[in-house]
Amino acid sequence: MEIKTSAAPQKLIELQDLNPAQNLFRKYDVPAPRYTSYPTVPYWCESPTKQQWYSSVDKSLLAEDATWSLYVHLPFCETLCTFCGCNTSITKDHKVAGPYIDLILREFEQHLRLAPRLTQRRMTQIHLGGGSPTFLSADELHRLVSELYRLAGVRTGDANFEGAIEVDPRRTTSAQLEVLRRLGFTRVSLGVQDFDPETQRLVNRIQPYEMTANIVNLARSLGFESLNFDLIYGLPKQTADSIRKMVKLTLDLSPDRIALYSLARVPWIKPAQKLFRDEDLPEGAAKRELYEIARAELLASGYREIGMDHFAKPDEALSRAESEGRLHRNFMGYTDQKTNVLLGLGVSAISETQDCFAQNEKVLPIYERNVANQEWTVFRGHLLSEEDQRRRRQILALMTQFEVELESEDQLTEVRKFLSEMESDGLIEFNGRRLNLKPHGRAFLRNAAMALDQRLRAQAPTTKVFSSSL
Repeated sequence: MEIKTSAAPQKLIELQDLNPAQNLFRKYDVPAPRYTSYPTVPYWCESPTKQQWYSSVDKSLLAEDATWSLYVHLPFCETLCTFCGCNTSITKDHKVAGPYIDLILREFEQHLRLAPRLTQRRMTQIHLGGGSPTFLSADELHRLVSELYRLAGVRTGDANFEGAIEVDPRRTTSAQLEVLRRLGFTRVSLGVQDFDPETQRLVNRIQPYEMTANIVNLARSLGFESLNFDLIYGLPKQTADSIRKMVKLTLDLSPDRIALYSLARVPWIKPAQKLFRDEDLPEGAAKRELYEIARAELLASGYREIGMDHFAKPDEALSRAESEGRLHRNFMGYTDQKTNVLLGLGVSAISETQDCFAQNEKVLPIYERNVANQEWTVFRGHLLSEEDQRRRRQILALMTQFEVELESEDQLTEVRKFLSEMESDGLIEFNGRRLNLKPHGRAFLRNAAMALDQRLRAQAPTTKVFSSSL
């Protein structure tokens, strides 16, 4: 694999320094939000009314150059991967797909009717996630996307439009990818997780290397511009050697982006994770060591580390966005696209504006009933106060740039007190009112962000809510 790079080498924690760092990993391995939003979902407390939500959408699209993006949640999977934390519906009955598409289109029509500026402003991105979007057949994908395009006024082939999809290599066909490419899709994200057969068996996802390689080669032959791999560390039976092999096989396929997520172990939310045996799971410092091994290999091969768990080739859009200060973070993680409105369609999908969050019903039969009866699909959300919006901007800056300007001397005193141990441990520094995360402190990004989380600090959770930070 050849990767051109002119960027300065990135440093975080070198492998030879790992043993001294293990005490820090143990110390800071505490429950912490991932901060794909602020306030985080457990702290949403003032849900918008239907009128407030659509007013917020229209207000966010007031400027003539405002743009919006679309996320469509397709929850169906044929089998349950036991690591999964997504909202899924497990079924082998593919007849459910057609009626669900009808519901998506009906929900979208309702949004367009009640927020008319959506049809007056440009939609710049569509992302199909799940679940397994490739549960839908090629014809079903074509019907869904082409109808969404028609309703939103999107023209296939628009150079300023991006289509992206998450695919399951076990259930992805050439016909599906051909249809998506004809519809202007340019990004494909492959669920890989790990190549090790024993780990795959334990998480109920048998996916031979050759199967992933075939989809990679097919997507490239069709002209998809960017391929992402979703990988996970902290899975059952993963070891230093198996992680090295996983990275080697990944490098052989040379994806443009890599998301290397920590296993979010939340068995109180996802009961399937109770099937994991404690002795099979790397935890704490041993778990973090797996990330550091993978990270070292990826950086040595020319990838750039983006944020806290993403990697990209130097000339990839995510790397360019990070270099140019345009990196953004939302409910789907790090992205090079920022729009004024993110509209979510489908069961459990989350929408956001500049001052409002809204999440659809998470229970499929309730979502189906609400859409069929032309009722509002949202079951919870949050109206952001002025303080929420300020804190949101600060946390976003820290999560994307590793530094943030504190708004007052009072906040500086408050944050410095909260992060006193991180400062003593040499992980952060203050320059005036600017908080900087040092390069070797970036492993503890989620810990540092908690200092800006006024709602969490005012009322700490009394039950298990968040996964561990490392």
